[in-house]
Amino acid sequence: MTHRNALLAIHFGALMFGLSGVFGKLAASAPLVITLGRAGFAVLALLLAAQFLRSGGARPNSRQGIGLALGGLLLGGHWLTFFLAVKVAGVGIATLGFASFPAFTLLLEGLLFRERTRPVEFGMVGLVCAGLLLVTPQFDLASESTLGLIYGVLSGLMFALLSLLNRAVTRGVDPVQAALWQNGTILLCLLPFAWSSLPAVPAMDWLWLALLGVLCTGVAHSLFVASLKVLKARTTSVIFALEPVYGIAIAWWLFNEQPTARMLFGGALIILASVITSRLKTPTVTAPASPVPKAP
Repeated sequence: MTHRNALLAIHFGALMFGLSGVFGKLAASAPLVITLGRAGFAVLALLLAAQFLRSGGARPNSRQGIGLALGGLLLGGHWLTFFLAVKVAGVGIATLGFASFPAFTLLLEGLLFRERTRPVEFGMVGLVCAGLLLVTPQFDLASESTLGLIYGVLSGLMFALLSLLNRAVTRGVDPVQAALWQNGTILLCLLPFAWSSLPAVPAMDWLWLALLGVLCTGVAHSLFVASLKVLKARTTSVIFALEPVYGIAIAWWLFNEQPTARMLFGGALIILASVITSRLKTPTVTAPASPVPKAP
């Protein structure tokens, strides 16, 4: 893959991740069913990707398998709360709430790995908090926008925990294999609870679930892994900061979810903090073990 093709691939991957909230809103099914369907189709897509895309990693050992299973629970919770946020408050607020995850990553990284957090990084956390305060008009638990933002932030917290767990247990594991294990865990855990709801899923929803699983998970992750063979991790991190921009713009076009000036300014602060954070942190690995590097 050439440098130019890698850039195109990573932008397309970011676009696919940004479409997650859009497809989740288009689907009429409950968030639990959407999460199950996404995981099911993702497993099929990743099984195919595992046959054609080799990143040089190994299969997980027993300890790593347990870690990946726990990561699957976090990934499933991340998706479930994100789709709850989409249903309650819309794509824009859900996406910006999730985009707060770099702040959680900075704080938890210092706590769990005993790494010193620099003053400028605390500044980035403050920038994210300021952005979140601006995203919702008022903090009232009876307000749909506030409740949706809380779900979105909770989704970001679980994704941050997932990223740190992957850092601890999946070094050297093939990233596609890691994604396959975690999506498989979601499938196995949710199937007993959502199985009875599957016959009632509208026919059109199967299309949105397939697009979520295949494009927004399997294809997007595979493009991310392939592009990292050419691009630096910092470059990809900055590009993936555009994910909320794609999601909000498409939701504005499709659902007339017109963001207010206050919401746009708050979102700009969150995205700016994400970009600066990715430039501050020095990557320790060349490829992430996380199944979805920056995806809801």
